Amino acid sequence: MSADVRERPGPSVARRLGRFAVRALEAELRIYANIGRFLARRPAIAPGAAGFGYHRPVLTVLVVFIVLSAVEIPVLDLIVHRWPAVRIPVLVLGIWGLTWMFGLLCGFLMRPHTVGPDGIRVREGLETDIPLSWHDVASVARERRVDEPKTPRITGSDGARTLSLRMQDETVIVIELERPTAVRLPGSPPKGGEQVVDEVRIWVDDPIAFMAAVRRFI
Repeated sequence: MSADVRERPGPSVARRLGRFAVRALEAELRIYANIGRFLARRPAIAPGAAGFGYHRPVLTVLVVFIVLSAVEIPVLDLIVHRWPAVRIPVLVLGIWGLTWMFGLLCGFLMRPHTVGPDGIRVREGLETDIPLSWHDVASVARERRVDEPKTPRITGSDGARTLSLRMQDETVIVIELERPTAVRLPGSPPKGGEQVVDEVRIWVDDPIAFMAAVRRFI
């Protein structure tokens, strides 16, 4: 007598799928929250803090994608309008894709880096949001660095670990920390989750204004 034995996903696979689903849902909700902030003109900046954009290197690319997506919707609709079974899903996917791209752009615009009484808040896109209090910060300096493409976000040298939030492989500000500090990144280890770093490098569109704001507190 034979039995039909089927393999089931192990607990680790199930957990990974669950985390992926939760992360995807959170990203989707952030898209609409960012669009709402954009329409209300309410960037995510705490009272008394100043915001500093980091979107200039990717702004043109995002705008081009949004324009192409907007043009693509009526073109595809014209092509498939005779087949309702195809037309409706294509239309829904097109509108969803356009909304997602616009929400991503709003995320860059509405979630800037901030400098304020509580410290520096480092951000990137939809998910990355790292608060660094002034007690954690040893120094802040302008230092332009261009890394090789596909260089990992976290790199190590002489026992120190650096988190680099690059724009087109570049950073212009280095934040040295007083001690190894735990920060939380999107995703799961080893690339995401809680990571301990000694310095953080970021891109800022206006590093002069950023440093001027830092000097008010440090």
